[in-house]
Amino acid sequence: MAADKREHGAPVIIKKYANRRLYNTELSSYVTLDDLRVLIADDVDFIVQDAKTGEDLTRSVLTQILAEAEQSDGNLLPIKFLRQLIAMYGDGMSWMMPQYLEHMTTWFEEHQKDMRKTMEGTFGTVFPVGASMDAMQEMTRRNVAAFDQAMKAFWPNAAPTKSNEQKAPSGAEGGIDELRRQMEEMQERLKELSTKS
Repeated sequence: MAADKREHGAPVIIKKYANRRLYNTELSSYVTLDDLRVLIADDVDFIVQDAKTGEDLTRSVLTQILAEAEQSDGNLLPIKFLRQLIAMYGDGMSWMMPQYLEHMTTWFEEHQKDMRKTMEGTFGTVFPVGASMDAMQEMTRRNVAAFDQAMKAFWPNAAPTKSNEQKAPSGAEGGIDELRRQMEEMQERLKELSTKS
C-alpha cells in the first residue's frame, strides 16, 4: 500500500499526539522513531503532523531521528561539523546552507555505488597498492570536481580549486599527502569565499 501511495506522489501521513506517540494513518497503527527510520531507508516519503493542529512537525521529528541515530549507531557527523552548523544559525549566509548540503548529499547518494566499489578495491585487497591508490586518487579528483560544481552553483565567479587542476603524486605516501593537501585547500577556499560574501 505504501508503494501505491508513493507512485501517486502522496506521502504517508504520520500523526503525532500530545503524549508523543506517532500514528501511521496508512497502516492504522502506532509507530516508533525506529519505524520511521525504516521508512526513510525504504525511500517511503512521509509527513509528520500534529494530531490536533495539523502543524507540520516533519523537520523536528527527522532531527530527533538523526540525534538518536548519532547516539546509538556511531558518529556519522563530526563534532567540528556540528559546531559549525550550529554557529551558522542566525548568520547572514545561512540561507545558502540548505541548498548546498542538499546538493552535496544528492551527489554523494548518486555516486555512492562507485565510491563503495573504490573503497572495497582500496581496502578489500592488499595488492596491488599502486592500483588501489590510483583508484583513491581518481575518486578524490571526482570529489573535488563535484565540490567545485557546488561552489559554482552558489558563487558563479569562484575559481576551481588548485587540487582539481594538479595531478596527485603516485604511491601510497604521496596519495595520503595529496588527500590531506586537497582537504586543506578546500577548507581555505571555503574561508576565502565566506569572507568575500
